[in-house]
Amino acid sequence: MIDVDSRAPDPDVIARAAKILRDGGLVAFPTETVYGLGADALNATAVLKIFEAKGRPAWNPIITHVANTDSARALTTAWSDSAEKLAHAFWPGPLTLVLPKRDVVPDVVTAGLSAVGIRVPSHPVALAIITALNRPIAAPSANRFTELSPTTAWHVQKSLGDRVDMILNGGASDVGIESTVIDLTSDVPVLLRPGVIGREQLARVLGHDVSVAEHDTDVEGEARLSPGRTERHYAPRADTWLFDANDVATVIQATCEYRVRNTNATVAALMLDWSLTVDSAVRAIRMPRDPLAYARRLYATLHELDAEGYSLIAIERPPRSDAWAGVHDRLERATH
Repeated sequence: MIDVDSRAPDPDVIARAAKILRDGGLVAFPTETVYGLGADALNATAVLKIFEAKGRPAWNPIITHVANTDSARALTTAWSDSAEKLAHAFWPGPLTLVLPKRDVVPDVVTAGLSAVGIRVPSHPVALAIITALNRPIAAPSANRFTELSPTTAWHVQKSLGDRVDMILNGGASDVGIESTVIDLTSDVPVLLRPGVIGREQLARVLGHDVSVAEHDTDVEGEARLSPGRTERHYAPRADTWLFDANDVATVIQATCEYRVRNTNATVAALMLDWSLTVDSAVRAIRMPRDPLAYARRLYATLHELDAEGYSLIAIERPPRSDAWAGVHDRLERATH
């Protein structure tokens, strides 16, 4: 693990990272969403190492990161007006566009499908590595498949250890959850994975509504256009429950019964309604009421509770609104 200034990364460190990638190795690095596990996206053999390191199934595609819009256009056969509008509005940033791919993109990156997910990250370290390599970087989250995504270099170390040739420590990720993914391969844009950029924001930029993919329409074992759509994903090791604020009495009873059934069990609760009172044996964690601040803290909090060995994490369900859609998606899958 090597420390790097997230605002002004050392050119020598960046050059070392780029050389590892150029030689077919793996580098974990910070992005504004979560830490990514990167390989040269145009080197199929290198990309296969990502799947091996993560234990990731071949039917789950990998998002490709590029330095700018021109680099994105070079990977697609159809740069639409919608792509231009969204890239202008949200890049660099936490939005992935799924577009028809050129043959230069190996099939292993796209799970054999004819479309590739592309985004321009805003993190200076990520952009510096892409620029130094002068090639796109395939980079899913730097963790074991279906487990909690990493928002610090230490999370990467804990999950992947020596499976990575280099880990760059650039501090905590600012966004805290993965990018929004939108499919632009047909006439009607489809939101495949929500993030901090919501459906309403996308619709305002496009000038028309955006369809939303059904939560669990993907068939297990079949390739899908977006990563992060397995039923159980983003999951801590602890048992994890979702509950509504008006069900707190039921949750208290259930946690009591849980501790009776499981000797020495420890329980934590992530609370949005700070006025709620939980069992004194339950560690209550007051989470931010702002969706962006909540997203930034979510994975870090769950990592902390896993590290401390909590047996059960009960999570109060956040409001049902577009601003919370990305957080909702992560919690629903984490507690599946």
